[in-house]
Amino acid sequence: MSDRPFIPVRFAVLTVSDTRSLSDDRSGTTLAERIEQAGHLLADRRIVGDDRAAIAAAVQEWAANDAIDVVITTGGTGFTGRDVTPEAIEPLFDKRMDGFSAIFHRISFEKIGTSTVQSRATAGLVGRTFVFVLPGSPGACKDGWDGIIAQQFDYRHAPCNFVEIMPRLEEHLKRKT
Repeated sequence: MSDRPFIPVRFAVLTVSDTRSLSDDRSGTTLAERIEQAGHLLADRRIVGDDRAAIAAAVQEWAANDAIDVVITTGGTGFTGRDVTPEAIEPLFDKRMDGFSAIFHRISFEKIGTSTVQSRATAGLVGRTFVFVLPGSPGACKDGWDGIIAQQFDYRHAPCNFVEIMPRLEEHLKRKT
């Protein structure tokens, strides 16, 4: 950590599930608690069903909202017929963050071995909004937050972090090439 000041970031958490409510959503609660414990702001939280259009609509709404910097989804990253979160969100990406999936799987492998291949965790930018797509287990949410997201959204983290580049995120949208 450096002597830089902490800068809070505004997060939204989207749980993708046909069976959960806010009262029994352990994965969304895990993320919300970690966001707030880190000193960030939980700008919004909701649950949508396993429906591509509903998932995409929620992410697009938040990406268009200047009060939200980061969206984290949990759920729907597996291989069953209901798991459609990557299909709903990846087409929205202006830029992909391939390194997120690679690091997530490395961390996950240390805990669950080869079962990590059953997750299609992904991340990218939608406009100027960071979007992270995590599996629907509390353990996977802890791995994603503790192992990657928390550090990258701490302005004090060196040698680099996402907070320091946030003012420049719209450059790719303004270029004509």
